[in-house]
Amino acid sequence: MIELYDHPLSPYAQKVKIALREKGVDFTARTPADIGSGRTAADFASANPRAEVPALVHDGFAVFDSTVIVEYVEDAFPKPALLPASAKDRARVRMIEDVMDTHFEAITWGLSEVQNFGRAEGKEAERLMAAGGKEIAAWHEWLEGELGGRPFFNGDGFGWGDLAVVPFVNGALGFGHAPRAGSPLAAWQQRANARPSVAATRKEVEAFVAASTTQSGGLAMVRQAVEQGLFKREYRDHRLEWMIRNGAIDVVATGLKKSNIRFTSPFTRRR
Repeated sequence: MIELYDHPLSPYAQKVKIALREKGVDFTARTPADIGSGRTAADFASANPRAEVPALVHDGFAVFDSTVIVEYVEDAFPKPALLPASAKDRARVRMIEDVMDTHFEAITWGLSEVQNFGRAEGKEAERLMAAGGKEIAAWHEWLEGELGGRPFFNGDGFGWGDLAVVPFVNGALGFGHAPRAGSPLAAWQQRANARPSVAATRKEVEAFVAASTTQSGGLAMVRQAVEQGLFKREYRDHRLEWMIRNGAIDVVATGLKKSNIRFTSPFTRRR
């Protein structure tokens, strides 16, 4: 039995769900209680001491970090293979994955901090949103170079390189940043989104967003909880770098003062 600690909006969790669906592996997904609050139930904390999704539990064995989880899924369920055949192509898609997990995700996360959680307002918010859009366009250009003349990042067929990219490129659409119309990347995105594993995962995102907008309070309640320090956003490594690099160190200082951002603490021993 596989249990996945998930949040529909997490591109990292989406990556894992696409991998499982490509393998035809059944799993149960659930969102941890109090996710984002800095408080975690014992079972979730045991599965992922970072207190973030995704975390996968397979027959009692817990794995965290989306890349490690996908590697575990590839090892535990080798057919069909998600990685390309050659060592060079495997390294190529793994490097693409690392870029998306760090550099690209930091931008969309930062845009969400501004747009959805009010970390900046007025001209400062406009500046940060514009900076994020400019960087996304640059990464789109880089991705086109990595795609080359291939139909998929993995090569002739959908695989590791594609599931590592599509959640993040799709996520940028929510901020109005699509690949250039008529570009090879736009054509790839259309092909990738037509994949059943990706389409099912996108439907979950759309359902969550629709439910959030109809719920009383919705995102406004989460934003208020952030302001009150009841909801703590994770600011480790690449996300912190993006804020500082874009001149938003005051955002971090204010978040520390209000205790509505968090970093990773030393892990407690697993039992």
